[in-house]
Amino acid sequence: MDKRYLIVVGAVLVQAVTIGCVFSYGVFFTVLEAEFGWSRTLLSAASAIAFFNMGFFAIVAGQLSDKFGPRGVLLFTALCTSCAYILMYFLSAPWQLLLIYSLFVALGLGSHDVVTLSTIARWFPRRRGVMSGIVKVGTALGQMSVPVIAVALITAVGWRSAFLLQGIGAAAILLTGAWLIGLNPFESKNSVGNKPGENKSDGLGGVPASRQGISLSEAKKDSAIWVLCAMQFFFFGSVITIPTHIVPHGIDSGLSPAQAASILSVIAAFSIAGRLFIGRFVDKIGGKRAYNFCLVLLFVSIVSLLFIESGKLLFAFGALYGMAHGGMFTVVSPTVAEYFGMRSHGAIFGVIVFTGTVGGSLLPIVTGLIFDKLGSYQWAFVLLATMVFISFVLSLRLAPMNTPRLEY
Repeated sequence: MDKRYLIVVGAVLVQAVTIGCVFSYGVFFTVLEAEFGWSRTLLSAASAIAFFNMGFFAIVAGQLSDKFGPRGVLLFTALCTSCAYILMYFLSAPWQLLLIYSLFVALGLGSHDVVTLSTIARWFPRRRGVMSGIVKVGTALGQMSVPVIAVALITAVGWRSAFLLQGIGAAAILLTGAWLIGLNPFESKNSVGNKPGENKSDGLGGVPASRQGISLSEAKKDSAIWVLCAMQFFFFGSVITIPTHIVPHGIDSGLSPAQAASILSVIAAFSIAGRLFIGRFVDKIGGKRAYNFCLVLLFVSIVSLLFIESGKLLFAFGALYGMAHGGMFTVVSPTVAEYFGMRSHGAIFGVIVFTGTVGGSLLPIVTGLIFDKLGSYQWAFVLLATMVFISFVLSLRLAPMNTPRLEY
């Protein structure tokens, strides 16, 4: 069996558990609100700070992965993620919530996309889009299953024990995933398709380092990186805010907590199709067009929230938004490889992710503040839709990349 597929399995496990646990925060959201009387602004701030710090950690994780490989980075962040949810068992004050999310959860988030998707892009140079989509299906599986499991655990053993069990389970699965993704499928060869002594590989994908693309410092001189950064800034806040607030919005719209939580499962289920379709789309027509399609779909889905009055129609929104959500998280990594190659893919990807987390960290807080002040999410949805539209306009300025930087 091709060992590269064990790496895919490892990446799927890391994606599923890391993001599944983050998505489950929407389930704990109203529980913590009722338990402690904390505002939605405060509760939103925890996830917002985590995503902001994720950007800083993503740059570091990408650079470390480029230089030393993914296994060590992911083993460390696996322990951080599991510790985060174990520590939530002892939660009693706002500063504890903010500390746990700003440090431990953020470290796991910082590595889960940049390290796994950069590794996949390196090992599958001809099928980056498809394989990235498959790995991101792991995210969808986590989004579908972990919130439902969290609801069951809260009902059975209470929210504290639910956090504790979630942390223990995360440790077992994430450590396994980190070990698998660190495999070297070509460890017995000098490089892919080369005879011994010819074009020695750097050991990270079997491609000679001299032909892997451009460095981060060179990429900074290319306008494409700044356009991609700006696009990430304007759309990323939406794909962070919606999962955080859709459950309480569903409850406000008349759904039971279990029904509202299942909207996350609908989003995750339909995001699978989005991830696979967009992955194939990127390989066929390139990153620019794939970006355009995803942003239009995301804009339409958010605008629909302004006209939905029945809680049950939120499930239809979840289907449409899920397609867009899955596509947006799949398109970035292969597009970075398309424009800049693999020489510093992790570092460049990390910089782009960081700019997204700046917007992603602000919008959940602003959304919670808008709700606390107005008692409604309507103006927050207007803001999210506007920012996605700006990202789409920026995507039109992204020059087509007809010749990939990576020759393999």
